[in-house]
Amino acid sequence: MNDIAKLPKFNTRQIKTVNKAAEISEELVCDYYKLSTSQWLRRRYDIKTIANLSTEEIVDGPFAQIIKYKAQPKYSSLSSSIYDFYKICLQDNSILSVVGKSPAIKLYPFLLYIITHELVHIVRFSEFLQNFSASHEEKMAEEARVHYNTHEILKAIKLNGLSNVFKFYDKWRIPLDELQDESQD
Repeated sequence: MNDIAKLPKFNTRQIKTVNKAAEISEELVCDYYKLSTSQWLRRRYDIKTIANLSTEEIVDGPFAQIIKYKAQPKYSSLSSSIYDFYKICLQDNSILSVVGKSPAIKLYPFLLYIITHELVHIVRFSEFLQNFSASHEEKMAEEARVHYNTHEILKAIKLNGLSNVFKFYDKWRIPLDELQDESQD
């Protein structure tokens, strides 16, 4: 990215929409994976928009990316206190571009899908269901799995505009039994 200052960013109203989508996504993912509050709180992550990202955290193309950091409590020097910290880096410019070019795609349902998708990744990484440093082929299969799970989580929700978001992501959603068949070849 050349000049962060020139990239479109979420305005105050849109940031409120991000926060609302994050709150609902957290609840839905927690329910789907049947996680207790204490289990959920152990997943250390944050969601940031371009205004709070470093140059290295901004990418061209994707609507979000997850970066895994090693973190440690401020006043601990023990290596046993080191933990994985995941940062969901929302790419405002990419999200706003799709919303601006596609009248059928509304910001709230789009963000709900994107954030739910990223939280599913975090659960899968932290439960060791997927290796964060997987090969390209494994990452592509994982993307299909996560899109499938995201759809499963959101399909019962009655939200105006969500069906358009599902259509937008249709090509990514492959039935899980097809993925399992491919992995056995």
